Amino acid sequence: MARDRLAALRAQRQVASPTGGPGSYEMQGTQSPAPATNGSGAGDSMSAFYAEITSIQDAIQQFDANVTRISDLHSRSLNSLDETGAQQNAAQLDELAEETRQLSNGLSQRIKSLEGPSPSGGQDAQIRKNRIAFVRSKFMETLQRYQDVERQYRARYKQRVERQFKIVKPDATPEEVAAVVNDDSGGGSQIFAQALTSSNRYGESRAAYREVQERHQDIRRIEQTLAELAQLFNDMGTLLGEQEEKIDAIQTQAAGVVADTEGGNRLKHTETAVKHARSARRKKWICFWITVIVILAAIGIGVGVYFGQHPPGKSNSSNGQ
Repeated sequence: MARDRLAALRAQRQVASPTGGPGSYEMQGTQSPAPATNGSGAGDSMSAFYAEITSIQDAIQQFDANVTRISDLHSRSLNSLDETGAQQNAAQLDELAEETRQLSNGLSQRIKSLEGPSPSGGQDAQIRKNRIAFVRSKFMETLQRYQDVERQYRARYKQRVERQFKIVKPDATPEEVAAVVNDDSGGGSQIFAQALTSSNRYGESRAAYREVQERHQDIRRIEQTLAELAQLFNDMGTLLGEQEEKIDAIQTQAAGVVADTEGGNRLKHTETAVKHARSARRKKWICFWITVIVILAAIGIGVGVYFGQHPPGKSNSSNGQ
């Protein structure tokens, strides 16, 4: 079991000690000594819990690093002038976005799996609660940062589409620009194609058209990613609300049990007092009747002794003589 104890202590130190620098995930205000295992099932459970928390924190750091790389690839995509390099960059971005999607989904499931009831109570249960809350909040922060990055580059891609369209049609109306930028129903592509036919800058216009098509694909991928991130974020928020409701219900139930127990104790005390009062009254009546009987017995004995010593016939004969 010494190996388990060392593993638990190492996991806690990794969780509790600050690492510094961006992307660090130190525990704040939740440090506590690792419980001794002593060969118990609860100790083994906490050792596994510490190991899983540390692994989740490492995965969140990887998730955060992926978000930074995605931001860099978006920036390269906007600034790339080489078509071959742009295609390679787009392939890397697609691969990394898929990897990050799987990582975020896995993190969501792993954090949810920790939210069940604690196998042990007391201090261990509070430690579990604090650390689960910490990794959940860090995961939600990274989700939020990923959403912010995607929204930022969606806006920049749309600005790029607008500039490319104005190269082809400098006198475009705001309605035409909005239709091309958003291109919700394909009407933007038709407007752009019509502008190409009247442009006297054919080569530059064709290049602008190709880039607009690529940017539209980028925007659609970003919007899909944003929808998935929003769903994950909402799921984690809903999970947090459900856990708070469960905690409130448990606390309410516990308070009810305490109140019922106190009420039951008061009822028991009252019943005991009534029993004692009844017993006291019964004893008083018994004592009263015993006293009466003793008095009557004493009177009877006294009367008997008196008449035994002074018979009525003897007294009359003496008076006749």
